[in-house]
Amino acid sequence: MLSSPTTLTTLPEIIDGLPNISGWETEVLSVVNHREPVFLPTTNIKLEDVNAVFAIALHMHQPTIPAGYGGSLISNLQYMFEHPHEGDNYNAGPFANCYSRMGDFIVELVSQGCNPRVMLDYSGNLLWGLRQMGRNDILDNLKRITCDRAYQPYVEWLGTMWSHAVVPSTPIPDIKLHIIAWQHHFAALFGWEALARVKGFSPPEMHLPNHPDTFFEFVKALKECGYRWLLVQEHSVETLSGQSLSYKHLPHRLIARNSQGETISITALIKTQGSDTKLVGQMQPYYEAKTLSKQQVGNTLIPPIVSQIGDGENGGVMMNEFPNAFKQAWWEMAHHGGGKTGVVGMCGTEYLELIEAAGCKPEDYPTCQPVGQHHIWQRVSLDNHQSETVEHVIQELKQNNPNFHMDGASWTNSISWIKGYENVLSPMNQLSSLFHQKVDSLLQNNLAESVTREPRYRDVLLHNLLLQTSCFRYWGQGAWTDYAREIYQRGEKLLQTTF
Repeated sequence: MLSSPTTLTTLPEIIDGLPNISGWETEVLSVVNHREPVFLPTTNIKLEDVNAVFAIALHMHQPTIPAGYGGSLISNLQYMFEHPHEGDNYNAGPFANCYSRMGDFIVELVSQGCNPRVMLDYSGNLLWGLRQMGRNDILDNLKRITCDRAYQPYVEWLGTMWSHAVVPSTPIPDIKLHIIAWQHHFAALFGWEALARVKGFSPPEMHLPNHPDTFFEFVKALKECGYRWLLVQEHSVETLSGQSLSYKHLPHRLIARNSQGETISITALIKTQGSDTKLVGQMQPYYEAKTLSKQQVGNTLIPPIVSQIGDGENGGVMMNEFPNAFKQAWWEMAHHGGGKTGVVGMCGTEYLELIEAAGCKPEDYPTCQPVGQHHIWQRVSLDNHQSETVEHVIQELKQNNPNFHMDGASWTNSISWIKGYENVLSPMNQLSSLFHQKVDSLLQNNLAESVTREPRYRDVLLHNLLLQTSCFRYWGQGAWTDYAREIYQRGEKLLQTTF
């Protein structure tokens, strides 16, 4: 069993009416950066008995909007409940049930002798919103399968960006802020020991940046925050020679190389293409795994893994078909080897720990990189790694090939990163720029946590992260535009008046 960080004090979940998203950075990083196995001491599966594996994850999110009483920040789910006749807001009740029901399904299946597994990915917005709404019933249901040792071996939480920001368009210095904000909030909700078990990461919308510098900083931030692996979409990666993956049902070593020639890597599990909610909703990964057989990795023969994630609440398939399909699959496995032999479900970290204990090494995994990067690296010599060279190649590729895309956030290694670009920055980048101009100089000394624990810092950080929610990414017309503009204006005012 993973040792519990008992010397740490319990984190407050809500501080001055805001979620706990900063102030305990040293403690968070000390808890997540450990090498102890998470699932290996408790797993009831022996790898030699397994032919193939599947892993499913459920993604849950509701944005935070300034639409409460007096314009207060509330969950969109709360707004749906309060305005049931607008659009599809009649789904508020079913959505709330979806956020809670895995706490019932796991308990029920375990009591029936099944061996279920599920991975959960909940945005910080949603977790905060549920507490704001007083839906302690939902959070308590989740806490039971997260913290009760009778159920936690069946459930894995995946970390994510706190405010559901898509990584390619998130300002680079804010990527780590989202990651560690989620870790703060999760530890406050479920405890330090639960946080120590969160080793996989699920990027919102499965968006993977392919700009070398953005991607390098993303992977660097993940590793600094204790993550061991990342879930990626099959079509968002390529082999180092630019080909599609030859075998997508094995873990890969995802290589990040920046414009300075530095490299770093992280393990990736490959989410296969297809209609996400239908594939998960109908438990297709289980049935696909039935068609697979063991594969050689290095000197070790291991079962392949079919990895899939889908929205846990969106659409009729997930709302209505998934419960029966989920239970039916585990019942079927229980009648064929107790769910422990042949084709079995696992959590991502459980699978990686088991195959590595059997002799697999991450350096033996097939390699991959973000899609499109081979076009860059075949034009940049190893002894000519400079930001200007890489950027010149990217611009040349864009001019010569209209289908070439290189998505990445603004590079921001100094507080003057927007000089000369003020007139073209989106409001999202403008708020981020002002945030870092105001606070970064205060964080340069050893008293950083005395700043990040201040109410004024937490408030401006919250507004900065909220504006980066994917729902606000494109400033079109209508209510979402108004919400984003309001968050921007409040954040700007807070920065100008409190710092």
